[in-house]
Amino acid sequence: MDSILKPFRKFSLKRTIGKIIKGIETNLLDDFLELLLKAVRLILRLDRKYRRNIKGFNARYAFQSQDGKIAASAIFENNKMKVKNKTIPDTNVTVIFKDGKALWEFLMAKNPDVFEFLLENKISWEGNINYLLKFAYMAKHLQHKYSF
Repeated sequence: MDSILKPFRKFSLKRTIGKIIKGIETNLLDDFLELLLKAVRLILRLDRKYRRNIKGFNARYAFQSQDGKIAASAIFENNKMKVKNKTIPDTNVTVIFKDGKALWEFLMAKNPDVFEFLLENKISWEGNINYLLKFAYMAKHLQHKYSF
């Protein structure tokens, strides 16, 4: 009887380890997304020229994975940016990443193309796409300016 159950125990162990690894990856990506948004907030505070991008700009952004396990938000108002570690209601745009891998690929791409990710269904959005494009422009501007 024990020999019959052995393959099931092995399968169960692999599945459990896979779930643990996926959970760790998800938590790391969630923290990484928040860290990047906080870095943008810091640069906005320190770089007067870059801060011109949000002069008079009021918007609410949410970023999340389809399963909702990765989530962060950015609020632009009064020429400042606030970062939240969850999705917020009443956003101008909510950017939804297919999964953590899609988020990682988008954030780490040397030349992220929003339209390519949209066409490949790696990201989608709800709300006004112009806000998504503005944020993509601001991120690209930072990438060129600070080479990261």
